[in-house]
Amino acid sequence: MFGLIVFGLLGIYLLLLVWATRRGWRWGVEKKGWTGRKRWLGAAIGFLIVYLPVFWDWIPTFVMHQYYCATEAGFWVYKTLDQWKAENPGVMETLTTQQVPPHKFEGDENNLTSTTLWNSRIKSTLKRQGPIFLHRSRQENELIDIKSNEILARYVDFSTSHELRQAGWYGWKFWLAIDHCPNYRDKGIQFGKFLEQLKGAETINRVSVD
Repeated sequence: MFGLIVFGLLGIYLLLLVWATRRGWRWGVEKKGWTGRKRWLGAAIGFLIVYLPVFWDWIPTFVMHQYYCATEAGFWVYKTLDQWKAENPGVMETLTTQQVPPHKFEGDENNLTSTTLWNSRIKSTLKRQGPIFLHRSRQENELIDIKSNEILARYVDFSTSHELRQAGWYGWKFWLAIDHCPNYRDKGIQFGKFLEQLKGAETINRVSVD
């Protein structure tokens, strides 16, 4: 039912857009006496009067998302498993992780930090910020050595939505919804594989996140 309502409203809006474009054309010809290419200026004015109030942020949001995906998103390893083992001889063999590791949440829905304690030496943090300017949200995952507080790996991704994402709802401007950056799946898999290498043997022992 909701989908039918949305498509109905879009149909009405499309008709209004066509009407405004034709009206702008006639206005240019009849009121301004424009001929040739100038007549298209009137059509463009009519089109933009209807288009901009609804879609003004569509192209800027897409361009901004592509920019941040190209300049800030990705997966980085700052210290390989072999390097970490060499600096911490014998430690890897002692590490254990729970079937359901403890989590700690801080902040609010617009600026959330989730910390997961995998074992006595390794934790991961998920930081989610947004929506911010032009409906952009940033998600950053880090693997951290608890003892040295050193970042071992980082994965950054961006998404966009008209409103804060909740149960599949992106806001009424659904065309602004972009779930991830390109190649996010490959980067996420790489981050997950690196994490698996550092978890240690699985156990049911309890570990405190504090």
